[in-house]
Amino acid sequence: MSRPFALPDLGEGLTEAEIVAVLVREGDVIAEDAPLLEVETDKAQVEIPSPMGGRVEKIHVSPGQTVKVGTVLVTFADDGASPHPAAADAGAAHPKPTAAPPRRAAPAQSSPAPAEPSAALLPPAARAPAAGPVAATPATRRLARELGVALQSVRGTGPGGRIVDDDVRAAAARAGQPTAAAPAERAKPAGPAGPAKPLAGVGLEPPPLPRFEQWGPVERAPLSHLRRTIAERMTLSATLIPHVTHFDRADITDLDAIITRNLEAARAQGVTLTLTGFLLKATALALRSHPQFNASLDPAAGEMILKRYYHLGVAVATERGLIVPVLRDVDRKPVLEVARELGALAQRVREGKATLDDLRGGTFTITNIGALGGTAAIPIINYPEVAILGVARARQEPVVRQGQIVPRLILPLTLTFDHRVADGADGARLATDIVQRLEAPERLLWEW
Repeated sequence: MSRPFALPDLGEGLTEAEIVAVLVREGDVIAEDAPLLEVETDKAQVEIPSPMGGRVEKIHVSPGQTVKVGTVLVTFADDGASPHPAAADAGAAHPKPTAAPPRRAAPAQSSPAPAEPSAALLPPAARAPAAGPVAATPATRRLARELGVALQSVRGTGPGGRIVDDDVRAAAARAGQPTAAAPAERAKPAGPAGPAKPLAGVGLEPPPLPRFEQWGPVERAPLSHLRRTIAERMTLSATLIPHVTHFDRADITDLDAIITRNLEAARAQGVTLTLTGFLLKATALALRSHPQFNASLDPAAGEMILKRYYHLGVAVATERGLIVPVLRDVDRKPVLEVARELGALAQRVREGKATLDDLRGGTFTITNIGALGGTAAIPIINYPEVAILGVARARQEPVVRQGQIVPRLILPLTLTFDHRVADGADGARLATDIVQRLEAPERLLWEW
């Protein structure tokens, strides 16, 4: 009997992935956990290892194809073929990947096609230990190998019975094995964009475009998976959420002086001290007093989901596009630790080494365009969050202090939020709270 392998649930509501490369060929005999495919999700590009050893009977997908969770990717033959260890290692070390197709001219579209319905996901439920292939992410499989845990003997408690890291650690603890953090799956730089695909619709039908060719030469370039995801998420947010923006300014002269005085001391500890670290800390502390901005709205239930954790996302510009890694529990960490984590996280993102866990679970986002210029910007909310803080470049401005005109360093802030969950006065109070904390920076050094 053939053994199919389907796209597993990758977590946090991810329902589909784009095939970037197929790393095996039909007829190959591979070992369990050998590299099988590379896929790109809304969060990152990751490698999927084989959940079993054996002969690859049929490959059902090709690069550039978008597949739903539960779609069969590869079928293995159940003919008793098992890889010789040396042969398996050689095959894994020198696979002949099928690359994504080159960029090509996209066919003209009169209007975007409606989005395909999302694949139905199984409800969360514990399942009995399985004798065959098991549902687990690559990181969880690596953790199981490190701890010597057989996944077939583990009861999964994740979505649809998926085995999660905690299940593996619990199994290792029961067996008396030491536990350790798993090396996380790594996001890799994006390859070619592949064939162009229409964006998912959000209920609005745009009018057909004119024939631009009648006025001069044009070129069509397909959107990358990440760019298409950003476009769809921004359209979704701007369409569903009534955005309102509050503008404010913070005098960060004293804060800038503190940063300058402590640059060398922080660098000696391997930390680059920046304004963003203090901004993250000030925002997280302010959100404690304004919980409606650290939330999500559930329209179907008529409820606000108030999150009692403060995981802040920071928009990072990369060659692939805008990516938002997440710093966890910012409210409970000293500024120096926040700055340390921020530097390491931003570096992983720019190098294409961010993990899926680095990119999910955020409750509020900060986007800083100060290094690029501009006096202000109105950011779009990162759905399903309900607020985002934009920061522009700080500039020296003349300010009246005690009847004297003095130069002060002024930082422009723009707080955009969902008008369904908060009123303008609420937004003004949150912005004022953030400003006051930035203008009294000594509080940020000891408050957490």
